Amino acid sequence: MSSPHSAVPTAVSVPSPSAPVAATGPSAAAPTVAELMDFVCDTARDEALIASLPLDPEGRTWIRLDGPGGSEAWLIGWPPGTGTGWHDHADSFGAFTTASGALKEHSLAVRLPTDGWKTLELTEGVDRSRVLATGQGRAFGQNHVHEVLNESTDAHAVSVHAYYPPLPRIRRFSRTGAVLRLEQTERPEDWQ
Repeated sequence: MSSPHSAVPTAVSVPSPSAPVAATGPSAAAPTVAELMDFVCDTARDEALIASLPLDPEGRTWIRLDGPGGSEAWLIGWPPGTGTGWHDHADSFGAFTTASGALKEHSLAVRLPTDGWKTLELTEGVDRSRVLATGQGRAFGQNHVHEVLNESTDAHAVSVHAYYPPLPRIRRFSRTGAVLRLEQTERPEDWQ
């Protein structure tokens, strides 16, 4: 998932009322992938929170949430036909689930080098696709390369995402057939 910073912003940051917010600071334990998955699933069932997200017919919208253990979390609205493009979340692991509608994820079942390359030729058999209907989600590890799409022609989708550590960078890729090309690296200061 790309950072919501490239879409139409909302100026809202709220704690998720459905899940307790873990303590943060030096003594706080980092959340596990399972805890992030529990958080996104619990939050996706909060009907009042999901309904509070303003939906735009043109671009994605979002609300920043307080995730567990200092994680970065987002409630994101996806207009019909929108998507993220190919990207990864660098050193962050995470989870996301669909709160309403359906999202499709295309991912690569291969670990890419973290740095020092611009173009890679992917081997056959590394592509994976899954549809995540309402209530379905998935967790992922560091350097997970994927794209997420709302393929509906007429319905918004809404999803909940959580990342730990908070996103240090996002690498964006283009893809032509088996060739994956690094196009851009974004850092949090680029999203201001």
